Amino acid sequence: MIEIPGNIILVICLLRCLHYFLQSHIRRAQTFWLASMLIFITAIRRELNYLPDLFVPSDFTLLSRSYDWWEDMVLTVIYLTIVGLLIHSGRYLWALLKKAPLSLYFGVAVLAIVQYMGENAILFPEDFGVFVEETSETLIYATALIYLWRLNVSDDTSQQKDASELHYQTSTP
Repeated sequence: MIEIPGNIILVICLLRCLHYFLQSHIRRAQTFWLASMLIFITAIRRELNYLPDLFVPSDFTLLSRSYDWWEDMVLTVIYLTIVGLLIHSGRYLWALLKKAPLSLYFGVAVLAIVQYMGENAILFPEDFGVFVEETSETLIYATALIYLWRLNVSDDTSQQKDASELHYQTSTP
């Protein structure tokens, strides 16, 4: 099925973010790449949503709570952590967002709308909608991978480091 290439692309994106995290020497950049890795981990978890049904019994409880409750709590903590990390790395995030071409945003937005339409069988028959949804998701993941691969972080981090050192040198008496 088409889910397998999507999952492979997500894992490659995760590894690319890990590479950028290890390569970066700026704290805010590392924070951003850590948030990016968590985003890809949650996307992989979403794509593999059938695994708990295979490995977790339906009557599983821990401290009087079901598996679904625990899963929701853990994912909520991860999502809140992602938001906090992105806020902390705001300037670095903004620099990367400004660097991306407007056509990239437009293309991903169109694919996300088509994915939603396919998932909810809007303008597409239900059987074909599943294909449209999976294809759109895979194209979004491929777009993310291409963007991550073409991104030149080493230049950005060295320029930001030089700029922060320059600011530090000019701000001290």
